[in-house]
Amino acid sequence: MLGKLARQHDPNVLVGFDHADDAGVYQIAPDQALVQTVDFFTPVVDDPYTFGQIAATNALSDIYAMGGRPLTSLALVCFPEKADLEILERILAGGLSKMIEAGCTVIGGHSIRDEETKFGYSVTGLIDPKKILANAGAKPGDALILTKALGTGVISTAIKKGKAETTWIDASVQSMTTLNKRAAEIIVEEGICVNAMTDVTGFGLIGHARELALASNVSLRLYAGKIPLLPGAIECVRAGYIPGGLKNNRDFAECVVRYETGVSDDVKALMFDPQTAGGLLMSVDNHADDVMAALNARGVPAVQIGEVLSQTKPLITVTA
Repeated sequence: MLGKLARQHDPNVLVGFDHADDAGVYQIAPDQALVQTVDFFTPVVDDPYTFGQIAATNALSDIYAMGGRPLTSLALVCFPEKADLEILERILAGGLSKMIEAGCTVIGGHSIRDEETKFGYSVTGLIDPKKILANAGAKPGDALILTKALGTGVISTAIKKGKAETTWIDASVQSMTTLNKRAAEIIVEEGICVNAMTDVTGFGLIGHARELALASNVSLRLYAGKIPLLPGAIECVRAGYIPGGLKNNRDFAECVVRYETGVSDDVKALMFDPQTAGGLLMSVDNHADDVMAALNARGVPAVQIGEVLSQTKPLITVTA
């Protein structure tokens, strides 16, 4: 809808909404820019404190995906008028714990009465205008590296239906409460040549891979057998715990995908699973093994899941 409105022409906007990128970037000095994002959603787990942690991790992710450093945040709260305020306190406490871990100061927020609980943050960070890691810039020959396993959407659906096993929940929560901070720091500290980067969240792996490919004018090949999956993800798909977002993602983006023989239907579905606080998808120049070794050594479970090709049709090919 924003695209239908009159355009504002501001030369300081380095990345705006028209880029379909993770966050906006606004230059404030020759060597400094603000990077800004906002995200909030309904609970994906039962425990209020954990929900707050997940919401904060998810909101911070877009700053890291651009190569920025989170600085301040504002809490966004929708909460039922007659609900127990101790629940809200626990949500806020969980969110604060992750903001503290990120070194991001909560400086305020806004709340409204709502029949359904929703929570998240608007986050502002700093970034060097010359070091923005946008979703454009991937080059043929690059390796595609993913830093978290897929499956939080289907597992959250199983949780809502009371069907999720404890081991599935634990693994999913661990993933959703792990900041992408460490991966982002390693990229800077190790001088890793990242040509393009995004985080895998609501549009699923295919949806965000599509945006990266279109922005970079390239095509992608994904290796289905190498895509990491959370424990229980396959079982959830087979049991029919399919979130509406997965169906919407598939309806929208599957038209640009060609599957080669041997790709299972379960994995096909999970590539469209909407992720909460998902991992970073990066397109790296050469030495993919060294990049993964550097990330793995610091506790980031990075895996090469594909490669970048010259632009052709289909936009995305998935091999077994």
